[in-house]
Amino acid sequence: MEIVILPGRTEIGMMAADVIESLLDRKPDAVLGLATGSSPLPIYNELVRRYRSGVLSFAEAKAFTLDEYIGLPDQHPELYREVIRREFTRHVDFAEDKVHGPDGFGVDLSGACNSYEDQIRAAGGVDLQILGIGTDGHIGFNEPGSSLGSRTRIKTLTEQTRRDNARFFDSLDSVPKHVLTQGLGTIMDSRHILLTARGLNKAEAVRELAEGAVTALCPASVLQLHPHVTVFLDEAAASMLALADYYRHSFQHKPLWQGL
Repeated sequence: MEIVILPGRTEIGMMAADVIESLLDRKPDAVLGLATGSSPLPIYNELVRRYRSGVLSFAEAKAFTLDEYIGLPDQHPELYREVIRREFTRHVDFAEDKVHGPDGFGVDLSGACNSYEDQIRAAGGVDLQILGIGTDGHIGFNEPGSSLGSRTRIKTLTEQTRRDNARFFDSLDSVPKHVLTQGLGTIMDSRHILLTARGLNKAEAVRELAEGAVTALCPASVLQLHPHVTVFLDEAAASMLALADYYRHSFQHKPLWQGL
């Protein structure tokens, strides 16, 4: 796991976009894993800017979203398929049929989860997965207590997560209680994981992610076992890291040939 501490959201967006641009240069038909929430927005904004300037294209790429609410009406603005379209994919040349998400509308939700796993495998797996992290250490909607080997499945949200997400809805009562989410095992199959966090409210979760024990109490801690994880943080999110000075030193003296 590589920890990169940057001044703020602009720098995070630019550096993460550098990683994705480099991937698409090498592999135009790369498979991207897309997360929603506020953390990835600087990345998407920078990717849209580069697309509009002619620097990169998503015409051959595929994408899989992390999760989806259960129980929201079709076309609801907070459905994650709508959020991803609104914030990112409709602003670039992603083909509509190349952006996939778990189907939370069918009668057979367990079957939909298995089908989603099959779709990811058929695409060759995810080359680069974008992640945020919840204040309780969840990634995707893998809440504390999730199996570290879990696959795409139905999950019940904690009240903390519902409160955190209430800002996107009219009220807390409007936030669904159930979701479909890629499991931790599914996420760990990605070849490169890029996680970003900003703000003091994420500092404790970031500390447990990077320096705590690997435990289901902090689902993101499983990323310590992945061979290629890059974590972009602002100063506030990094403020509880015991080894913050070492992470800064390591990145400052990193060989150029090593890349991210």
